[in-house]
Amino acid sequence: MASTTAGALPIKFQEHMQLTNAGVNVANIGFSTLTMESDKFICIREKVGETAQVVIIDLNDVSNPIRRPITADSAIMHPTSKVIALKASRTLQIFNIEMKSKMKAYNMTEDCLFWKWISVNTIGIVTETAVYHWSMEGDSNPVKVFDRHPTLQGCQIINYRCDHSMNWFLLIGILAQENRVAGRMQLYSVERKVSQPIEGHAACFTQFKVEGNKELSTLFSFSVRGPAGGKLHIIEVGTPQTGNQPYSKKAVDVFYPAEAQNDFPVAMQSSKKYNVFYLITKYGYIHIYDVDTATCLFMNRISADTIFVTAPHDPTSGIIGVNRKGQVLSVTIDEENLVPYVSNTLNNQELAYKMASRSNLPGADQLFVNRFNTLFQQGNYSEAAKVAASAPRGILRTPQAIQRFTQVPTVPGQTSPLLQYFGILLDQGKLNKYESIELCKPVIQQGKKQLLEKWLKEEKLEPSEELGDLIKTIDSTLALSVYLRAVVPMKVIQCFVETGQYQKIVLYAKKVNYQPDYIYLLRCIMRMSPDSGVQFANLLVNESEPLADLNQIVDVFMEYNLIQQCTAFLLEALKNNRESEGYLQTRLLEMNLISAPQVADAILGNQMFSHYDKAHIAQLCEKAGLLQRALEHYTDLYDIKRAVVHTHLLSPEWLVQYFSTLSVQDSLECLKAMLQANIRQNLQVCVQIAIKYHEQLTTQALIDIFESFKSYEGLFYFLGSIVNYSQESDVHFKYIQAACKTGQIKEVERICRESNCFDPERVKNFLKEAKLSDQLPLIIVCDRFNFVHDLVLYLYRNQSVKYIEIYVQKVNPSRLPVVVGGLLDVDCSEDQIKQMIMSVRGQFSVDELVEEVEKRNRMKLLLPWLETRIHEGTNDPAIHNALAKIYIDSNNNPEKFLKENQLYDSRVVGKYCEKRDPHLAFVAYERGQCDQELIKVCNENSLFKSEARYLVRRRDPELWATVLSEDNQFRRQLIDQVVQTALNETQDPEDISVTVKSFMSADLRSELIEVLEKIVLDNSVFSDHRNLQNLLILTAIKADRSRVMEYINRLDNYDAPDIANIAISSELYEEAFAIYKKFEVNTSAVQVLIDNVKNLDRAYEFAERCNEPGVWNLLAGAQLKAGLVKESIDSFIKADDPSSYMEVVNVASANNNWEELVKYLVMARKKARETFIETELIFAYAKTNRLAELEEFISGPNHAQILVVGDRCFESKMYEAAKILYNNISNYAKLAITLCHMDDFQGAVESARKANSTKTWKEVCFACVEHGEFRLAQMCGLNIVVHADELEDLINHYQDRGYFEELIQLLEAALGLERAHMGMFTELAILYSKYKPQKMREHLELFWSRVNIPKVLRAAEQAHLWSELVFLYDKYEEYDNAILSMIAHPTEAWRENHFKDVITKVANIELYYKAIQFYLDYKPMLLNDLLTVLSPRLDHTRAVAYFVKVNQLPLVKPYLRSVQNNNNKSINEALNNLLIEEEDFQGLRTSIDAYDNFDNISLAQRLEKHELIEFRRISAYLYKGNNRWKQAIELCKADRLYKDAMSYASESKQVELAEDLISWFLDEKLYECFGACLYQCYDLLRSDVILELAWRHNIMDFAMPFMIQTMREFSTRIEKLEQAEKVRSEEDKEQEQKPIVFEQQPQLMITAAPVGGFGMPAAGMPPASLPQTPFGQPTPFGYAPQPNPYGQQFNPY
Repeated sequence: MASTTAGALPIKFQEHMQLTNAGVNVANIGFSTLTMESDKFICIREKVGETAQVVIIDLNDVSNPIRRPITADSAIMHPTSKVIALKASRTLQIFNIEMKSKMKAYNMTEDCLFWKWISVNTIGIVTETAVYHWSMEGDSNPVKVFDRHPTLQGCQIINYRCDHSMNWFLLIGILAQENRVAGRMQLYSVERKVSQPIEGHAACFTQFKVEGNKELSTLFSFSVRGPAGGKLHIIEVGTPQTGNQPYSKKAVDVFYPAEAQNDFPVAMQSSKKYNVFYLITKYGYIHIYDVDTATCLFMNRISADTIFVTAPHDPTSGIIGVNRKGQVLSVTIDEENLVPYVSNTLNNQELAYKMASRSNLPGADQLFVNRFNTLFQQGNYSEAAKVAASAPRGILRTPQAIQRFTQVPTVPGQTSPLLQYFGILLDQGKLNKYESIELCKPVIQQGKKQLLEKWLKEEKLEPSEELGDLIKTIDSTLALSVYLRAVVPMKVIQCFVETGQYQKIVLYAKKVNYQPDYIYLLRCIMRMSPDSGVQFANLLVNESEPLADLNQIVDVFMEYNLIQQCTAFLLEALKNNRESEGYLQTRLLEMNLISAPQVADAILGNQMFSHYDKAHIAQLCEKAGLLQRALEHYTDLYDIKRAVVHTHLLSPEWLVQYFSTLSVQDSLECLKAMLQANIRQNLQVCVQIAIKYHEQLTTQALIDIFESFKSYEGLFYFLGSIVNYSQESDVHFKYIQAACKTGQIKEVERICRESNCFDPERVKNFLKEAKLSDQLPLIIVCDRFNFVHDLVLYLYRNQSVKYIEIYVQKVNPSRLPVVVGGLLDVDCSEDQIKQMIMSVRGQFSVDELVEEVEKRNRMKLLLPWLETRIHEGTNDPAIHNALAKIYIDSNNNPEKFLKENQLYDSRVVGKYCEKRDPHLAFVAYERGQCDQELIKVCNENSLFKSEARYLVRRRDPELWATVLSEDNQFRRQLIDQVVQTALNETQDPEDISVTVKSFMSADLRSELIEVLEKIVLDNSVFSDHRNLQNLLILTAIKADRSRVMEYINRLDNYDAPDIANIAISSELYEEAFAIYKKFEVNTSAVQVLIDNVKNLDRAYEFAERCNEPGVWNLLAGAQLKAGLVKESIDSFIKADDPSSYMEVVNVASANNNWEELVKYLVMARKKARETFIETELIFAYAKTNRLAELEEFISGPNHAQILVVGDRCFESKMYEAAKILYNNISNYAKLAITLCHMDDFQGAVESARKANSTKTWKEVCFACVEHGEFRLAQMCGLNIVVHADELEDLINHYQDRGYFEELIQLLEAALGLERAHMGMFTELAILYSKYKPQKMREHLELFWSRVNIPKVLRAAEQAHLWSELVFLYDKYEEYDNAILSMIAHPTEAWRENHFKDVITKVANIELYYKAIQFYLDYKPMLLNDLLTVLSPRLDHTRAVAYFVKVNQLPLVKPYLRSVQNNNNKSINEALNNLLIEEEDFQGLRTSIDAYDNFDNISLAQRLEKHELIEFRRISAYLYKGNNRWKQAIELCKADRLYKDAMSYASESKQVELAEDLISWFLDEKLYECFGACLYQCYDLLRSDVILELAWRHNIMDFAMPFMIQTMREFSTRIEKLEQAEKVRSEEDKEQEQKPIVFEQQPQLMITAAPVGGFGMPAAGMPPASLPQTPFGQPTPFGYAPQPNPYGQQFNPY
C-alpha cells in the first residue's frame, strides 16, 4: 500500500491497491461490471473461459479476494457486512456469504435498470417507470416510493441518493445531447410527495450546523456542466428546524481547465468532519468546496483515467474511488496543511479562522489568540468567551483564561464575564478539568445540586478528583459518580463505604487494579453495621486468593465481640480446609466452645476441619461437657480412659464406633477401665464393643478380660454373638462352659448339636465331669463325634441303660450297630440285645449291624430278625446279602438262591464267595455284570471258556479293550477260546461286529486277519459282508501288504474309492491304480500316475488310450507344473478346457512363452469371455509387439481391464503400448507420466491439465525440473502449491537440485492465485530469508497476517534477520521476545518508537529492568522517555535501588519528578537526596511538603549538619513536623532563626518550651525577640513568670504590653463572673418568693468549695467546676485568680 503527500498541499492522496494485481482483468473494470457501495468492499463480475464468477475484494484484506462461481447481471455488496445482492434478469436475491445462505428473493414484474444500497438495510431499485425500496427486514417485498419523472426518459441512471432521515431522494441520470453529456436529476420529497426535475450531473446530501443554530440543517448540493459552464449549487431542503436560521443558498462557478472542455462532474461526496464537498470529474479532477461559503479550497487532477465509481471513505472522512485502470484511490483533507493553505495560499484568513474553529484544525492558533486578546482588551467579554470556546484543540481554554475572566469586575445587574464564559462553553460542548472545577465552586456554594446533576448527566463536566472533592461536600452519591468517571480508586471506595455499597468495593478494586487497605475498610464498616461487615468480610475471602489476612479480619470481629458473625464468616472462609489455616480453625472452635458449645459441636460434627490443634480443642470440649467430641480428639490413653468410663454420658452406638479409632492395646485398656469402674453399668456396652471388634482385639484377649472379672454372663453374651461365625475351638468350648455356668442347658445342647469347631474330646470330658442332670448334651457330642462306644460304656456302667434305649430309639437309630457291638463287648444278654434290635424301627445300616455281629461270630443272632424282615417283603439288598452269606456258610442250596434272587448285591456276595467257591462267585458276578471282578476271578481260576462266552455276549468295547491289552498275561488263552468257541457258537452279526472292532481297537492285526479270513473266505454266512471285506483289505494294508493285491482281485463287494484312497495314503500306488482301472475310474487312475507314480509318459499313453477330456485336462495341469508349457497348452487345447487360464497365464508369463499364450488365450476367449482372459490377451499382444492387433482389439467390444494392462506395460517400459491403452480410456494422469518418459513434456502438461490431479501435476512438474523445462514446471507448480500438503515436497525437490531462483519465481507467481494459502506465503518468506533477505521485510509487511509466524520466526532467527524477527514477534504478540531481540541486536532491530510501543505490552516485568540497563548502555539520553512509558507498571522502589546501585540517579531526575505523585518512599528519598546534592533547598522544601512518605527523622538528622543554613532550617522544619519541638527550637537557636523558633514554640502548645525560649532570649539579651515572643506565644506564657523575668532583667517596658493585655483579660473575666453572680442572686430571690410546693425533688449534691473573701474561692483553691492543672490554673482561661497577696510572704526568689 503506497501513500504520498503532495508537499504542503491541503490534501492527502493514497493508492490503496491495483485491481489487476488481484487477478482482475482490465476489461472487467467498468461501470457495468464493477460496483462499490462503500469503502469496505469492491465487487467485480468477470468471465474466465466459459465460467462466470464474482470477485469480492475486502479493502481491509486486499490480498485475499473472494471468488465465487456466480452468474448474474449485476452484483452489489452490502455497505458493511458480507452480504451480496444479485440480479439475474428480473430475479433479485440476497445472500449471506459467511453463512452461505439465501436471505431473500423476489421476481420483479419489470426490468431493474439500476439498484443501490441506500442504507444498511434498504436497497433502492430503479425501473423504467418507478423507484422501489426493498428492505432486508422480515419477508417484505419491494415497495414503490415514487414514479420517475418524464425528464429522465432515455437517461442512463448512474446514481441514487438519499438524505440521512430518508425524507429526500435523488435520482441521477445522464444522456447524450448536442455533442455533450447532459445531466438529469429528480429530487423527491417524501413529506410532500412531489418531485422536482433538476439539471445536474452529480449531487449529494449533507448535514451542516449553521453558525448560531442549535440544530443541524439538511443541505442539498449539486453540480452541473452546461454549455455556459459549470456551476455548484448548495441549498437547504425542507423547512428549517425551530429556532434555526435558514441556510443562505449558494451558487458558484466550477472551473474547468481549457484542456478539459468536455469534462463534467461524475461524483460528489461530502465530509461531515471537515464540512467540505469532494467533486470528481470525468477527466480525473478533484474539486474541494467549503460547505458554509461554497469557496473552492483546492482543485487538481488526481487521475489520468476516469474515476467511474466513488464512495465516502469513513476512516479519513474523504472520498474513495476506482478508475478505469483498476487503481483504488482515496483523497482526504490534510489537517496539518489545510488551514495554513487557506490562510496563506488562498489568503482567506476569515475562512481559515472559521474552518479551524469548526473542524478543530491546527494552523490558526495565533489568529485565535490575537482575536481573543483584542476582544478582551476592548471589554467585549462575551465575544472573547465565544472565541476562547471555539478555539481549536482548546488552546485558549486554560487556567490563565479563567483567571482573566475571574479578575474582571462584575457590572451590577449583569451576568459576570466568567459565567458568560462558562455558559458559552456549556452550550458548545464539554468543559475541561479546570473549567469544571471553577464553574462548580460557586454552584456548590449556592447549593444548586440539580445543576450539577444535569451537567454530569449531559457529560458537560470533565470528571476529576478535585471536582469530586468539591461535590462531596454536598452529595456523596454524586461525588461517587465523578470519582468513578475520573478513576480515583481511593475516593471511590471511600464513597462506597459512606453510602453503604460495600459489595461493590471488591469488584471495583479488581476492575481498576487497585489495592486498598481492606482491614481499615472493614473496621469502618463494622462501626456502621456489623451485618454489613460480615458480608464485606466474606467478599474479601471469596476470591481465589484472600484479599486480606484472615487473622486480621478475625481480630476485627473480636474487637467488637461479634462471635456469631465471626463464626459465620470463618465457616465460609475456611471451607476449603487448608493446612495453612489450622490456627484459624483452632480459634474458631475455641471461641465457640467457650461461648456457644452447641455451635462448636455442630461444626465438629460436620467434620469441616482437620488442621486445628486437636489436643487443645479436646480439653475445651471436655470442659464444655462435650465428652464425645473430647474423646474424638484425645490421643493420650490417660485422657481417653478418664473420659470413656462415663458411658452414661455417651451414646452407646457412638462409643462402639469410637473404639474403631483406637489401637488394639488402647482398646483393651479402655475395656478394663470401664469394667473396673462400674461393671454393672458398663458391661452391656463392653459386650457390644467386644462383639464388634473381636477380630481386631483377638477373642482370646477379650475372653481373658471377662474371665479376669469373673463375668461369665458377659462372656456368655459376648461369645454367644460370635460363636455361630467363629471357627476357633476355644471359643466354642468357652461358650459351652459359660452356658453351663449360667444354666443355659438348651444353648449347650444347641452348640453341641450344631457346632463343628469345638474339640469333642475336651467337651466330652468336660460334660462327663460336669455331671449335668440332663445327659442329652453328652449323648449329642458322643453321637456326633463317634464316641458311641465310650458313651455306651459310660451309661451302662452308670446304670443308665434307659438312656441307651432312648439314644437308639429316638436320638440316632443309625447308631444301633455300634451300640449292639458295645453291648456285646460288655457281655450284655442276647435276649436284651435281640429285644433292642427288634424294637428299633428307625433307619440304620444293616451292613454295619451284620459287620459288627460278624466280627464277633454271632451271625446266627440275626437270622430270626432277617427272616422276619424278608417275610415283611423288604427289598433292602443288605438284608438279602446277609441272608445269602448265611445260606452260603450253611450250604443251603446257594447256587439256586444266587441265580433266582434278584435283590442281593452281586459284588458283595461274589466277593464273599471268591475264596469259598469261585463258580458261585462267577454266577454272582455274571448276574450283576460285575465285569472287572468276573475277569479277575476267571483269570485267577482259568475259567477262559466262560470268560470268552461272557465277553462275546456282553458286547462291551471297553471290556474288550481291557482283556485284549498287552498287560493281560492271559490274552492268548482268551483269544484262542474266542476264535475256537465263542465266535462259532454265535449267529448274531452284532456279536461279530463288536468283537472285530475290539480286535481292531486293540491293534491285533495278525489275529484279526486270521479271524476275518475264517469268517469271509471260508464261505460262512458273513462271506459277502461289505464291511468285513473292507476290513479284511484294510487290515492287510496295515498288517501284510503282500496279500492286498490278492484280496483286491478276489473280492468284489468292497468300497473301491475309499480303499483306493487308503492305499494311496499307504503308498500302495499300483494297488490303487489297479482298483481305479478295475472299476474304470480313469480320471482318478491318471491322477495316481501323475501325482503318485510321477510318470507323465505313462500318463500320456493312458490319456491317448482313454481320450477323455477330463484325463487330458489333468495331464495338462501336470505338464504345466512340470514346466512343459508347450505340451501343456497342447493338452489344454485337446481338452478344450479354458478353466485353468489363470495358472496357464502365470506360467507362460514366467517362461516368456507369449506366442503359445496367445494361441491358448484365443481358444479360451472363444469359450469364456472373461475379463482376465481378455486383459491377458491384450498384454500378450503388447509383449509380442502386435500393436495393430492390440489397437484393433481394444477398439472393439471387450471386458478387459485396460488400465491394469496399461500400468503393466508402463512398468515394463513398453511406453508405446501404454500410451495407446491410456489414451483409449482417457486416463490423462497416467498418459502424462508416460509422455514424460517419452520426453514429450508439452504433451505431458496438456494431459496433466486434463487429468487435473495433484499427484499428476507433481510427477510432471518434477520430470520437467529434472530436464530443465522450468517454464512448463512452473505451469505445473502453480497447480501444486495451492495444496498445502504438497507444498513441502515441491520445495524440497527444487531446493535439493539448487533451483532456488526458479522456486521463488514460482511462489511469487502463485501468490495471486485465488486459492493462495498460508503455507505459500510462509514458505516464500523462508526462501527470502535464505536467498533474498532484502525482499523479506517488504513481503512480511504486505502479508504478515497470512504467514505461519512461528515457522517464519525460526527462519528469520536462523538467517540473523533481526529487524524482521522483531517485526514478526510484534505481530505475533510475543512482545517479550521482541524486546529481547531488540536488546540483543540493537544496531539492526532497535527503533525507539517501536521499542517504547512494544515494551508496554510485555508480560514479564523483568524485561523492564533489562530495557533500563540497555538504555543506560546504548541510549542514556533517551532513558527518561523510556521510564515515562514504563512507569505505570514499574516497581519504582526497585528501579530507584537500581539507579542508586549504578550511580545514575541524576540522569533519571525527570523520571523521579514525573512519578513522585505516587508518594513512594524510595522515590521521595532519592529525589530528596538529589536536591540536597544540587543544593536546591526550595525544591527540597516543596518536595517535603507535597510528599511525606520518607524517613523524616533520618533526613532531618542529615540536614542538621549541612553547611547551608537553609538546609538546616529544613531540618528544624522536619523535626517540627514530627513533634520534636525541642530539637527544632534548639536548631533554630543555633542558626539564629528567631522567627522560626518562636513559631515552633507557639505551635507546640507546650508552656515549658515557650518559657525556655523566653528565658534564652533574655540570657542572650535579645530583648526585641523577647517582646516578639510575648506576642507570638501569648496563650502559652504565664503572667507571673513573665512579670518576674521582666523585673529581674529590668525590661518592664518590653513586658508592659503583655501585662496590659493580661490585665484586660483578667478584668473582663471578673466582670463576667460578677454579672453571672448577679443573675444567680436574682434567680434565687425569685425562687424564694414562690410558694412552697411539696414535690419530691431529687437530692442535691453539694459540690461547691469553701468560699473566701469577695466571693472568690478559698485561697489556693480553683473554682470547683473547672478542671485542675499542675499550677492550680483552670484550663479554659489560662490564668487563675490570684490569692490574697497579704496573706502570705512575697518571695521573688
